[in-house]
Amino acid sequence: MNELTAEFIGTALMILLGGGVVANVVLNGTKGNNSGWIVITTAWALAVFTGVVVAGPYSGAHLNPAVSIALAIAHKFEWAKVPLYALSQLGGAMTGSLLVWLFYKDHFNTTTDKNLKAAPFATAPAIRNLTSNLFSEILATFVLLFVIFYFTNAQLEDSKTPIGLGSIGAIPVAFLVWVLGLALGGTTGYAMNPARDLGPRIIYAIVPIKDKAKTDWGYAWVPVLGPIIGASLASILYLILS
Repeated sequence: MNELTAEFIGTALMILLGGGVVANVVLNGTKGNNSGWIVITTAWALAVFTGVVVAGPYSGAHLNPAVSIALAIAHKFEWAKVPLYALSQLGGAMTGSLLVWLFYKDHFNTTTDKNLKAAPFATAPAIRNLTSNLFSEILATFVLLFVIFYFTNAQLEDSKTPIGLGSIGAIPVAFLVWVLGLALGGTTGYAMNPARDLGPRIIYAIVPIKDKAKTDWGYAWVPVLGPIIGASLASILYLILS
């Protein structure tokens, strides 16, 4: 295990579970069909937790090119590593999404709604207004990164000695993703991660799904550019306040 392998595996697990819950909720004939937004947002939060648990000790568990860029802007990560991390994250997202398709293949085949077949792969706006959609992704990702910058490690109050929390140290980011989904996810599906949307969208364009909708490349730039802008703004504000 090394940094890039950890980013690949962590992102793949996150997308497998995150895309998997969407498939479970929206595809025909599943045990979780129509179980709703609470199920999706909760499972996505736990999917992020799972990826962070695996990748955290080795790479810092960025799992998101916007996070890597934001940390580099804030002088907390090397710019030279950003492209390698982003490629690992994209590859992991594609792999996780491919596994979702294989896992739910029979249910994709029995689902007739084209938009529902696309939902486990890539985000889509509830109301298509590219300006508003871009703002949604910018603001949601801004909150994600700004709060992450202010995460603190547990410590003994008297001596200020840091306490290692192991895997449960990943819980704060899971809660953060959960509340973002519940509060700010209803307009665009809260991608907040270029790899999370682009990787699965590429897989959706490739895999043979009967009667599937178009890949919608005309929207694909929103969940890529929006998170990068939002993360960058969060980094800049953090530097100003620091």
